[in-house]
Amino acid sequence: MDLANLSSLSEPDLAFRLLAALLLGALIGLQRGWVARHLAAGERIAGIRTHALVGLLGGFSAVLSAVLTPWVFPVAFLGVAAIALVAYRARLQHERNFSITGLIGLLLTFMLGAIALSVSVFLAAAGAVVTALILDYKAEIHGLLAKLEEHELDAGLKLLLISVVILPLLPNQGYGPGAAINPYEIWWLVVLIAGISFVGYFAVRMAGARRGILFTSLFAGLSSTTALTLNFARLSRQAPEASRLLAAGVLIACGTMFPRLLVYAYLINPELISLLLLPVITMALALYVPAVFIWRGIEQTVSLEKPVLDRNPLDLSAALYFAVLITVILLLGEWLSSTVGDAGIYLLAAASGVADVDAITLSLTRLSVNGIGLDTAVLGIVIASAVNNLVKAGLTVWLGSARLWRLVILPMVASLLLGLLVALLG
Repeated sequence: MDLANLSSLSEPDLAFRLLAALLLGALIGLQRGWVARHLAAGERIAGIRTHALVGLLGGFSAVLSAVLTPWVFPVAFLGVAAIALVAYRARLQHERNFSITGLIGLLLTFMLGAIALSVSVFLAAAGAVVTALILDYKAEIHGLLAKLEEHELDAGLKLLLISVVILPLLPNQGYGPGAAINPYEIWWLVVLIAGISFVGYFAVRMAGARRGILFTSLFAGLSSTTALTLNFARLSRQAPEASRLLAAGVLIACGTMFPRLLVYAYLINPELISLLLLPVITMALALYVPAVFIWRGIEQTVSLEKPVLDRNPLDLSAALYFAVLITVILLLGEWLSSTVGDAGIYLLAAASGVADVDAITLSLTRLSVNGIGLDTAVLGIVIASAVNNLVKAGLTVWLGSARLWRLVILPMVASLLLGLLVALLG
């Protein structure tokens, strides 16, 4: 609804919207009043009554702007801002508090009251709830900011750069042989994998080693199973008594990689899900079930200092690497599909799986939209996943303790064989 239609509201509807403006202001004022509850009456700049009245004033300003003149609203807004500035200036004479958060909250209350009248009560209510939450979680927000490291902030800004700035600028059309190279779609895949890795990294970061190997392994499966396998293999050499615990962690992380592949498939080509679901679940269970038995067989708790990933969650060089890798795989996939057929795709999947499973999964999923058959894409993804886990099993043999790799090898091989068998029979 706009100002032109506001004057046509019935009196009950108008009264309901004004009541909503009052109550939404009171909601924000409730939080502000609770924070300053230790102050005597009259010492608070704006509490529950002031915010409720400011919300109501915003609503009446919107009504009068529609009925009398559009100048009512800006004049009223500036009046509220001037009064608030005078009050905050007077406060500075008694205490060194330069925060303007309360001032912004008061002005926002006025705006929300107007939104409840002229736009949407639901939108205003959502805005009021979010505003109250932000105001109430001051300590938690500041605490998170204090814990945030510089390289993690850089990573978040880089993620915004590649997703919000670069992605919309890229052309959304195919180039090259078979129009296989679509800059927008390739970079979208880069954003997808970077975003999942970013979320996985911070999940591990917030959990910390003291929360246990289980939580760390689950979320490392969203970030970098190879990095976790390398880390746990080294730790097993340093603390052989923790080998069973670390072996369970490796299997859990490698098993969590498979649900991640389903997410890729669902976001890019949902038609793959029905064919990919059974082999992926089979391979995941072949790792999860042994991990559960190993975990339950652990008789004592072993404390480790830092079994978490030690690398930046996002690097532009890594993003560019994925872009180049996906482009090469798409071109090779198009060429092999047209010259060698499905066998070439499987060979490419096996070779790519040695280094990384995400790029080949994203590429094959993309090619399955209009390039290769769904069955071919599914088998290629299974081959790449199996080879990738086999490589990680080799890393445990190379870097880990004997007890670690003996627990890891059999489930890894079983996952490989069962996944291939189900994919071929399917």
